[in-house]
Formats: sequence, structure tokens, C-alpha cells
Amino acid sequence: MKKEDCFYLGKIVKKYSFKGEVLVKLDTDEPDLYENLESVFIAIGHDLVPFFIEESSLHKSDLLRLRLEDVSTEEEADALMKAELYLPLTALPRLSGNKFYFHEIVGFTVKDADFGVVGVVKGVNDTTAQALFQIDREGKEVLIPMNDEFIEKVDRDTKTILVRTPAGLIDLYL
Repeated sequence: MKKEDCFYLGKIVKKYSFKGEVLVKLDTDEPDLYENLESVFIAIGHDLVPFFIEESSLHKSDLLRLRLEDVSTEEEADALMKAELYLPLTALPRLSGNKFYFHEIVGFTVKDADFGVVGVVKGVNDTTAQALFQIDREGKEVLIPMNDEFIEKVDRDTKTILVRTPAGLIDLYL
């Protein structure tokens, strides 16, 4: 399994018991979706290594407590500290309406209700306070905040996103 075929689930942040159990800080708004997993991929070096889960439970609502097969001592758990966990993209729950995953909209065409076709989504910048659509318009980058107020419709069939941005926002980039 390659990282590009997976999504980031979380990171092992702490040992839980002397039996090799670990606590995972999940990167999700709905941790209960991942409480009964059968397996995960753990990033070890440059590889994703599959681990089967013997037992899992939510711990203090936002941490996932895991007992992994073949990890039964504190030393074995130590070796996994700060390791990242991944799941295949196929394990993501399907979203509908105007909700979407960042990787899903790459290649979609963005149309502004007033401006017209803005360009094609080449990525999402989520390192800022507010996530931004990174749109390629004939070689120029246009950034539009991913604000629910601006997004009017996500059409998966035609691979378009209809937005309504404040007057002049797109012109700033052109």
C-alpha cells in the first residue's frame, strides 16, 4: 500500500499499558467511526506496514486505545511512538451534498456565480487559519477561502464547484 492510496488517520501519542497498548490521537471529527477497525497501516520509515487490531476502544472521547497483534510489550510499543496511522481511501465514508474530502476535488472546475469560470482546483492549502482552494487559471494561482458561505454547490457528476465570492476577490489575482 502506498501513502497516496491512503488517508492519514492519526498518530500514536502514548503507551497505555505494560502489555503494549497504545493511544492514538485521531485526526477526525467523528472518532466513533474508527472504533471497530480490523487493521491499520503504520508508517515505519518510508513503508506502510499493516497491523491487525486485537482490541480497540475510545479513550477520553478523542483518543483511540489500540492493542495491536504482535505488539505485547512496552518496548515493542515504544518502537511505534509518534508513528502515523493510515487507512485506504476506500475506507472513507462517502460524503454527499456540499461536503467533500480535499483529495476528492482536485481537478474540479471552479465557477464563480458572478465572475464565471475561475479555473481548475490543483490542491488545497490547509496550513493557513482557513483552508484555501488553490486554483490554476491559465498558469496563475487563484486562492479562494473554503468558506461554507462561498460554496454554493459541489457537483460530482460534472466535477464543478459553484462559488459566490465577494466582489473583487478573484480580480486580486489577475
